[in-house]
Amino acid sequence: MNNVLKILLLLLFPWAALAQGLDHSDQLIVVISKNWDDAQGIAQRYERHGDRFEKFEAAFPVVLGKNGMGWGKGQLDVGQIEGPVKQEGDGKAPAGMFKLGTAFGYDTSAETRLPYLTLTPTIECVDDPQSTRYNELVDGATMANDWNSSERMRRRDDLYRQGIVIEHNTPASPAAGSCIFFHIWRGPTVPTRGCTAMAPQDIARLFNWLDPHQSPLLVQLPEAQYEQWRKRWKLPPR
Repeated sequence: MNNVLKILLLLLFPWAALAQGLDHSDQLIVVISKNWDDAQGIAQRYERHGDRFEKFEAAFPVVLGKNGMGWGKGQLDVGQIEGPVKQEGDGKAPAGMFKLGTAFGYDTSAETRLPYLTLTPTIECVDDPQSTRYNELVDGATMANDWNSSERMRRRDDLYRQGIVIEHNTPASPAAGSCIFFHIWRGPTVPTRGCTAMAPQDIARLFNWLDPHQSPLLVQLPEAQYEQWRKRWKLPPR
């Protein structure tokens, strides 16, 4: 198939890009909630064996945004999908398919194959849509500040003691949502402002398991939408 035909097919059938992305992934995390407004979910890891994904170890609980989920900007054009769309400050976790970025934490090093960022007191995540650094982790001590709003990543609690960037809205579109992570929860019934949070032992397992050479992906959806898109995206049965 020549490149012109590939581009034409992706324009006509944008979901094909997702299938292709999944075809090149050997690790998959699936997070499912009951519905769009549910702030709790279940996460299951999968590993590829031949042409199919098989469950890896047991599922574990997670908490989502306080207002559930909305379609995020990941490996999918949200303009062609029905349902709520995530925006800055809406309290929703992103739904869709996403790559995973750097791991981060309070310790100077970590047992992980992911790139790792030590969170010093000057590391911030910029959530000002007007900033040229919107949706980026930056060291505020080493660069010119053009933002009016950001989140200090080195907290007094343990929420970011270990975390992983979810590549929602990367590269960033203004006001489409920012600073979305896997991180440690406050508790099994306490929702987030848009991240996906879990028990400390579960984020530690992700640190140890995830391998960037396996092109890991996150699929995060309400259960009805998962079943709706499962065959097109070549997702495993639950």
